[in-house]
Amino acid sequence: MKKDRIVYLFPGQGAQYTGMALDFLSVGGVKALFDMASDICERDMRSLLESGAETLKRTDVSQPALTLANLAAAAALAEQGYSPVACAGFSLGEYAALVCAGVISAADCFRMVRARGEAMQKSADRLSEESGDSPGMAKPPGMAAVIGLPPERVEALIAEWSAAGLKDLYAANINSPRQLVISGTAAVLAEAETRFKEAGARRVIRLQVAGPFHSPLIADAAEAFRPVLEGVAFNDPSIPFYSNVTGKRVSSGVEAKRLALAQITGPVRWVDEEAAIAADNGGIEACLEAGPGKVLQGLWRDSGSGIPCYAAGTVEDIAKIGED
Repeated sequence: MKKDRIVYLFPGQGAQYTGMALDFLSVGGVKALFDMASDICERDMRSLLESGAETLKRTDVSQPALTLANLAAAAALAEQGYSPVACAGFSLGEYAALVCAGVISAADCFRMVRARGEAMQKSADRLSEESGDSPGMAKPPGMAAVIGLPPERVEALIAEWSAAGLKDLYAANINSPRQLVISGTAAVLAEAETRFKEAGARRVIRLQVAGPFHSPLIADAAEAFRPVLEGVAFNDPSIPFYSNVTGKRVSSGVEAKRLALAQITGPVRWVDEEAAIAADNGGIEACLEAGPGKVLQGLWRDSGSGIPCYAAGTVEDIAKIGED
């Protein structure tokens, strides 16, 4: 496999785990990344990555932690001679992709994901308090995966139900031809579960996330993040970079900055993004999931592409690329 004919895919929240990326500390440049992130985030990132799962699950913790893990994986790949022809990231993963494409610096990336995570955590806490979230009370607003219905059918049903008066239900992550994640209030998610099952969904699974992300319900987070975003310089991409919001290639730094704000409340159109990556980059030999976990590999397989996708989230993963 040619190491300069690959695409990087960076994972988003949910992929984090205790101890991720620590094996990359022996890689040149990674310790400097850890030090930079620790300075900007004002916390010891190595200790943070050693924290338990409950700590890492918090949005204000997981965003800088996972971004560091993604950038460490990219550094480890570079040390082994890999050079991507294009890149993309799922939700939070877009920030590592912005660095990879030369749109923003690593330092600005850490400043932004720190502020983004804090703003989104604050929004989630507010919504949780408003829902009366406490032992014995209803679940707070959040997200759920609808399994077994085509995404276009799910989106059509949401539009139909919304027009008929069912508010605060949104398509959040269009993950694969068989799965779409919805965001909404606790009451509407409960109602939607019944309705989607009646419409033919096999399962509707409530996700363990802090809030109804990628929906207008966290518009206050976008507004809180706006001043930080506006203070960062965005360059034109040096390699093709793809947007969650449009599912297409981004043409300029100006567009990338605008979409970074819209992404907080807009859906992740990952199915469209995968199709655009495959169509635009003829001759690519593989995609690499540059960061923790294997979620994006599964979604890539579901896309039906014949291009393989390999794990690249640990030193061992990188050593095994292309073996199967």
